[in-house]
Amino acid sequence: MKAPNCGPYPDFLDLANTLTDEQKLVQSSVRDFVVKEIEPRIQKAWMNEEFPTDLISKLGNLGLLGSNLEGYGLPGMDNISYGIVMQELERCDSGVRSFASVQGALVMYPIHAFGSEAQKQEWLPKLGSGEAVGCFGLTESYGGSDPGAMLTKAEDKGDHWLLNGSKMWITNGNLAQVAVVWAQTGSGIRGFVVPTNSKGFTAKKMEGKLSLRASVTSELYFDNIKLPKDAVLPKSEGLKSALACLTQARYGIAWGAIGAAESCYDEAVNYASDRVTFGRPIGHTQLVQRKLAIMLSRITQAKLLIHRLGALKNEGKLHFAHVSMAKQNNVEMALEISRTCRDILGGNGIMIEYKAMRHMCNLETVYTYEGTNDIHLLIVGAQITGKQAFGA
Repeated sequence: MKAPNCGPYPDFLDLANTLTDEQKLVQSSVRDFVVKEIEPRIQKAWMNEEFPTDLISKLGNLGLLGSNLEGYGLPGMDNISYGIVMQELERCDSGVRSFASVQGALVMYPIHAFGSEAQKQEWLPKLGSGEAVGCFGLTESYGGSDPGAMLTKAEDKGDHWLLNGSKMWITNGNLAQVAVVWAQTGSGIRGFVVPTNSKGFTAKKMEGKLSLRASVTSELYFDNIKLPKDAVLPKSEGLKSALACLTQARYGIAWGAIGAAESCYDEAVNYASDRVTFGRPIGHTQLVQRKLAIMLSRITQAKLLIHRLGALKNEGKLHFAHVSMAKQNNVEMALEISRTCRDILGGNGIMIEYKAMRHMCNLETVYTYEGTNDIHLLIVGAQITGKQAFGA
């Protein structure tokens, strides 16, 4: 009997055997691209607090932007293949996965799902190829976990809309040529396609982050932006449309977190094999073997969960609470593993030449954004009890 695969890409239960040839090709192609094009540069990018923008067109050429969307020149990958893309990108860095996740799930998806044919024709090919970058304007400084409390407003002036307000914690904001902005209107919350060169639009890069440093995060300001009537996403209906976009992104995050966890696990296994104390490698001690076994077990459980979600999504049976369970579980798992890896590495674990601390810092943000850990537990809790524990 073949021994279980324990690393460097751990697959203890041989889930690779369940993948189609196409899915295996996606995995190997993205993995090769990341190893050759991104890994050699990510430490410097993270330290310099910058996103390597020359990667954008390369991501587009490989079909990694909006990869599970169909039509308009988009790849139309199945949802397990899409998840594998997110996993392989985040194995490098959460900021790289965040770029692709926002572009595909939070910008291209709402245009694809709620936009007019003209909006789709204008933006989806550009966004898919990387010719254009998009951002998603939902979160506000006083909103946080309560996006329905947004203050940004779009007033119907008869022959145009007038947009006023602000957003913050916006990934890709200073890189974007287009923003999907959610605003209060006389008929509820609606989504708008807002070119960033519109008069009155300002993006301010948020500096000094200790997490997701290889990702651009911005504040957006809208000062009497005059938008044409057809700027609204015609099929957007209230906050549920914005939350549907978040469900798409959270699904990708749940896959991506596994990549970060695997990266840390691999580093810990290699280090434990080489680091000698008291005359033997630390990987030969009970304490370290126990830690490695728990790490592998948690990664395997998370993989089983997300592969099942991928099958449900492909069948059109995925519920948003399924995604909340996976996002909460998998990100918490990855954060715990990054901390354990840092512990195994000892003092070396705080150095940029190793991956654990960078992943750990990034995952502190992933743990919080697009629904905090607690909010996702409450979403699952509401499914259990039939009662929401938050909100009026």
